[in-house]
Amino acid sequence: MSRQILSREGWIRLAVIVAFVGAFEAACRLKLIPRTVVLPPSEMATSLWRILQTGEHTTDILSTLQNVAISAALAVTAGFAIGVILHALPRLRATVEPLLASYYAVPTFMFYPVFIVVFGVSARAIIAIAVLLSIVAMIASTLTGLDRIPRVLRKTALIYRMNTPTRAVLIDFPAAAPHLFTGIKLTFAYAFIGVIASEFILSGQGIGYAIAYAYNNFDNRTMYGLMLLVILVATIANTALDTVDRRLQNRLRR
Repeated sequence: MSRQILSREGWIRLAVIVAFVGAFEAACRLKLIPRTVVLPPSEMATSLWRILQTGEHTTDILSTLQNVAISAALAVTAGFAIGVILHALPRLRATVEPLLASYYAVPTFMFYPVFIVVFGVSARAIIAIAVLLSIVAMIASTLTGLDRIPRVLRKTALIYRMNTPTRAVLIDFPAAAPHLFTGIKLTFAYAFIGVIASEFILSGQGIGYAIAYAYNNFDNRTMYGLMLLVILVATIANTALDTVDRRLQNRLRR
């Protein structure tokens, strides 16, 4: 039954996307939306195919994907470690948690001059901003996952006289896995946003830089082709992570 529901949702989602793209294409072709504002989706796809075929922005694409992977890995690792420490130290958590709750009210990108001074105009500054933007999602998800471990599992660990490392490996982390993976998914999303946005102002390469360069040179075809690439990469990655997340959530409900 659940597979049928997911399949139906998938078809509905696909139909909505196709309808939106079709309406967008028609509006552009009928000149309801000027070409100076946006290109038809078909031309964006053609431009993206040309970019991938010629390889003119391969270095930019690989640079961005590498920075996203490094940023997400650092944020997940550090965020998980900090979350575990805060969970183990209630007094420290009581002090820090209100700050975490209001963390995203602070515009992270205002610190970019500081990162330029510390790291220079380099990939390290971009990675630092992306980690700063994404790490709290992992911390919060780790705390939520550890908080929601059923008490019966902890009692089982006491019955079997498990020490802390054994309980963590066999009970705590598997039970918290669905929440931890939600944190990973959010961390990747924020890292992706942080890297692309930072490349507009802090880099001489990367997809964000290439989009800004094309915009400044009135190269709409390249600009929209790269923008379509960003949308596709984000959608595919999020869909893959969401699929795994759903399986973990279903496991939690059993």
